[in-house]
Amino acid sequence: MKNETSFSRLLPVLSGFFIMGFVDVVGIATNYVKQDFALSDTLANLLPMMVFLWFAVFAVPTGLMMNSIGRKKTVVLSMAITFLAMLVPLVSYEFEVMLVAFALLGIGNTILQVSLNPLLSNVVRGDRLTSSLTWGQFIKAIASFLGPVMAGFAAVSLGNWKLLFPIFAAITLVSALWLFFTSIEEGKVKGKTSSFGECFGLLNDKTILMFFLGILAVVGIDVGLNITVPKFLMERCRIQLDQAGLGSSLYFIARTTGTLVGAIMLVKFSARKFFIISMVSAIAGMVLMLLLSNLWAILVFVFIIGFAVANVFSIIFSAALQRKPERANEISGLMIMGVAGGAVIPPLMGVVADAMGQTAGMAVLLVAMGYLLFTAFNLKQEIIQALK
Repeated sequence: MKNETSFSRLLPVLSGFFIMGFVDVVGIATNYVKQDFALSDTLANLLPMMVFLWFAVFAVPTGLMMNSIGRKKTVVLSMAITFLAMLVPLVSYEFEVMLVAFALLGIGNTILQVSLNPLLSNVVRGDRLTSSLTWGQFIKAIASFLGPVMAGFAAVSLGNWKLLFPIFAAITLVSALWLFFTSIEEGKVKGKTSSFGECFGLLNDKTILMFFLGILAVVGIDVGLNITVPKFLMERCRIQLDQAGLGSSLYFIARTTGTLVGAIMLVKFSARKFFIISMVSAIAGMVLMLLLSNLWAILVFVFIIGFAVANVFSIIFSAALQRKPERANEISGLMIMGVAGGAVIPPLMGVVADAMGQTAGMAVLLVAMGYLLFTAFNLKQEIIQALK
């Protein structure tokens, strides 16, 4: 199975990456909820916190659960929870209800991200895993890009931005049924099931720990930009939310383009050099963006930053799986636990923004980018070889 990729099995798995992208709707949703309920940045940023907090809680248990029920069943379960999350905002539109909806979305997305990446390794050749994961991120980026566009269209043309939720619910249901009726041979887990202690013990490996912190940083950057770019544009360029929200869409267009380019280039070029160049470009782009006030110039650097960070998650995740392939389920759980960076960095940015403005809030991301550059320089040679 791992030496032959079946297209009929690959497609339903890749559709799961599209569902994975729905989590990024929290960025534009946070801005609309903030506006609708007149919230501060600190309070509004509880929404992304409610999404990404659950990555710290459920990621490792999901990795262990996969050993018992299998990867495909775990993915289907995640889609069922995501489907339920999309229905909640249609029942009642209150701030507390939206917190519940996005908590469910976070739980579903946690389970999905932990289980889908290893499931992909059951239908894709091992030496193509990095490129395939990048293709998955490309598909995810398409969904991420569509979220703000659909929300803006629904708000302006249909009078209710929340009408994007039933559309997402329908797509999730179709994807879940497609995967459920697809036969995928997973094989049996070798040896005894790991305990929590053994799973967390993997962090004693300094390389695994470095990758875990790298995932935390890159997701914090991703969520932070998704949420803050519209607010930054509104403050710096004096434009309305319906227009500023397109800044998030541009960011995801850049990520979509970047993952497409990365999926091709990572087959032929060194992941380490690609990683280093990406982070140098992202840091330079962020610094210049924070110094400018012209709308179009800022949008250019939003694109550059999105393009630069597009492949970082895939590079780190694949390197972690290649580090100890026999512990792939547990490592996947640990890496996805790092997605809780989306619950740590944005609230910090919100506190700084309330005190000092959106520019200072955005500057917090430079610290995370600096750590990723450190990670890029410290990829070990055996990991580099595995990524080629």
